[in-house]
Amino acid sequence: MTDLGDFGDHTAEGATRRAGTEDDDRFERTSVEPAGEDRGIGALCVSRGLRVAEDGDETDLQAYITSGNRSGIRIGSYLIAPYPDGESLFCRITALEYAQEYHADDATEIHARRAMRTEGVEEGDYKFIAGLEPVAVLYEDGEDLKRRMTDRVPKPRTIVREASDTEEIKTGLKMPGEGVFLGHLAVGGQKVRTAATPPTIDYRLKDDYEAGDPLVFRHTLVAGGTGSGKTHAAKNVLRQYLADERRYPMDDGRTVTPAVVVFDPQDEYAQMHDDGDLPDDFARGLDREGVAHGGHDDTTAFVPKVSTADYDPAHHRAACVEFTIPFSMVHDNPWLVAGSGLNDNQYGALTGVLLPMFREQYGRNGTYEEFTTFLDDPALREELDESGRVHEATYDAVRRRAYGFSDVFDQDARPITDLVHDFVRPGGLSVVPTYHITNSRATETVVLALSSLLIDQKLSNDPAHDRIKETPLVVGMDEAHNFLTDADSVQARKVIGKFTEAAKQGRKERLGLFLITQDPQDIADPVFKQVNTTVVLNLGDEDAIRSVNIPSNLESKVPYMEKGQMVVYSPDNSEPVELIGLPHCLTRHGRD
Repeated sequence: MTDLGDFGDHTAEGATRRAGTEDDDRFERTSVEPAGEDRGIGALCVSRGLRVAEDGDETDLQAYITSGNRSGIRIGSYLIAPYPDGESLFCRITALEYAQEYHADDATEIHARRAMRTEGVEEGDYKFIAGLEPVAVLYEDGEDLKRRMTDRVPKPRTIVREASDTEEIKTGLKMPGEGVFLGHLAVGGQKVRTAATPPTIDYRLKDDYEAGDPLVFRHTLVAGGTGSGKTHAAKNVLRQYLADERRYPMDDGRTVTPAVVVFDPQDEYAQMHDDGDLPDDFARGLDREGVAHGGHDDTTAFVPKVSTADYDPAHHRAACVEFTIPFSMVHDNPWLVAGSGLNDNQYGALTGVLLPMFREQYGRNGTYEEFTTFLDDPALREELDESGRVHEATYDAVRRRAYGFSDVFDQDARPITDLVHDFVRPGGLSVVPTYHITNSRATETVVLALSSLLIDQKLSNDPAHDRIKETPLVVGMDEAHNFLTDADSVQARKVIGKFTEAAKQGRKERLGLFLITQDPQDIADPVFKQVNTTVVLNLGDEDAIRSVNIPSNLESKVPYMEKGQMVVYSPDNSEPVELIGLPHCLTRHGRD
């Protein structure tokens, strides 16, 4: 028989005795919370290793995040892990993981049903581990905070905290303190907040020669799908280049405000003449951050005269000036009249025989009508064929391709070559709308003729138009993929060669390309490789996303970005970052 005394006294007397004991001799409960006030959000842990290596794949840093701090942690957030000597490791969260605090198998029916019947999670039952990527070591050099590559490992149990100081974040990400405003630093679609005023962190592009060449002359690409806000963003950036204080030194010692020329297929940029509808408190905030805003008075729409196409300027108040492309420009850029169909042999006949003969007979100011009349001469065709200079089939091919430009050249308006002094103005915005032109061949000819004029004069050692040579110039091209595509034709090769050379010489000549596109994969690679700053908004096409060559951790975010969210990849300016653009356009945008 079992002795019940082995299991305790179950009599009424025993119960009374136990109650008295509980009142008199109960154990004092001990708190499991450590004494003192928490600092930071967690601590580095070594259970899985603590390693910094030259090869990033071999680096192994994790931080245990305490239960009260877990809900606010996001992949991409920036953390600080201090070293004992005052330096600190600036790092980025690249992974988040829950792990079992105690060994248990919760992949069971009973665990699942228990979870379905309860609310919430007991955070203390789990480990919350953040994987970290070292970005830089921050250190003080006199009164300055500087960065260097990661060259030391932090101590175990080092307390980590969220980066919350503007200077340490900008230094950690190599972001300049001054320059052209693009947007505010963000992580996961949320602006990074600090304890400073304003609490947001402005992102700017280097814009003075003390920090290297201004990035405007190392070229910019803005890529985004329909509805992503790319035109809104482009207008906001271009408005900064038109600010009164924006000046660049020239070789002759002058400092000059840049001229901005924008080729505009959707007729949206002339609206930059007019003020936008900005709330008063928002405008005051822009003033505090040094962001130029409001309409730019010195804005002119240069409207190409093409056949009977009419341009309606009702949606903006900018001045309008009509112009035409003179056929004389073809002598310097013969491919303008070649279209996209000539092969090398045919192009050689045009440039080596036909145009020189025409120029000898009619002079450099010969018109397009005179050129077509010249080509219609059957005696000329026969003479060139019999002499072996141009085969009759080649002659006919050139003649066919050269036709079809009668609505572009030498129209009833002033030649653009007579308007250069007005077209390129320091501090002025010249917009070339082409929306009213229904013929794509005519549009292409107008855009390439004007852009070639600007580039040729910028790169020339003996320019015919000193105004272009002596003025810093930003050339904006919306829907750039329509003009800078890589194709196997004479015209395409000539165009790409011209723009590639312009991009290479941009720093020296104060020429910046500002390309805007929804199809970056269609822009020729030689031009693309010269672009230093890539601004990527929402893109849904996988080929387009791959073509912009941004880091994979940011590439995966692109299809999910909301309107105005962007990724900036500018190796000579900062680490790759995520930004949120301004919610309002700084000038007028959109039609009523």
